[in-house]
Amino acid sequence: MDLEREKPGHPEWRLWVIVGAVVLCLAVSALIGRYPKPFLTSLSDLSDNELARSLLIHLRLPRILMAFLLGAVLSASGAAFQMIFRNPLVDSGFLGVSQGAAFGASLGIVYFGGTSLGVQASAAAFGFLGLAASYLIARRIRWGDWVFRLLLAGISIAALYSAGTGVIKYLADPHKELPDITFWLLGGLWSVTWPDFWQVLPVAALGLSVILLMRWRVNLLSMRDETAFSLGLRPGRERLFVLSAAVAATAVLVCKAGQVTWVGLIVPHIARRLVGADARRLVPASIFIGGIFVLVCDDLARAALSGEIPLGILTSLFGTAVFIALLSTRRLKLR
Repeated sequence: MDLEREKPGHPEWRLWVIVGAVVLCLAVSALIGRYPKPFLTSLSDLSDNELARSLLIHLRLPRILMAFLLGAVLSASGAAFQMIFRNPLVDSGFLGVSQGAAFGASLGIVYFGGTSLGVQASAAAFGFLGLAASYLIARRIRWGDWVFRLLLAGISIAALYSAGTGVIKYLADPHKELPDITFWLLGGLWSVTWPDFWQVLPVAALGLSVILLMRWRVNLLSMRDETAFSLGLRPGRERLFVLSAAVAATAVLVCKAGQVTWVGLIVPHIARRLVGADARRLVPASIFIGGIFVLVCDDLARAALSGEIPLGILTSLFGTAVFIALLSTRRLKLR
């Protein structure tokens, strides 16, 4: 895969514009909510209302940070997956992580009592199991290169998990358990608190750090195995290392937020249009743009109506709109 050649004035300054947009979105999001006034809270309201300040510190801030972290992880993982698999239409869900987490959460709701800890632990465990199963099955496939085999195995595991989730939904109590499963699958951050944020931060930060530090090697890993090996890499091990970091960060966040789709698929394409295909810039841009995307969607989810809109609905709605726009203006590509 050939990388986009450097152009004068492009794209370093755009990264700084994106960083400025991140700071602005975080500041504005802190003032968006339903209390004490619908949609936007003024600074005077915060200074005069102790309850508004308490809501900002204890409920709104952890949710804002979790939304940004969720978007950053999904987008960085999506960018890494698209380059490693040399396919512009993949994200972390193609290794069965998201589907495994959905199956685990459904299993936890129906058979593990439906407690928050049980659901999250089950979702995380089956998310990691999806990666392990994809890897083991890929090693048994005897034709095609490693990337192709891993992609085939991941699609198979994702389909298997989806079928399992359907079976659990069929067996669930339609009056209590089935609505809980459906609501979790729609995705949302309504229950996020500071302990939730601190629980996922170490793994998510570690996963992001690995992708960031390895981003220049991702450029090489996007080449054929023979080419990457001739340049001094061990492509199989290094791909597995990057994919494991991306999957681990994705799994711990999905178990808290539920199914939040289209972020890891769409955001890397937006970043690629702005800063080019070089992973050294693509990964940071994807992190910032993904954080903004999920943050804006979550702001609308919690403030647009008196009742909260599931986050997964909004990311799917805006994600498909952007996808159609990308298809209409220019073909999807990695270069």
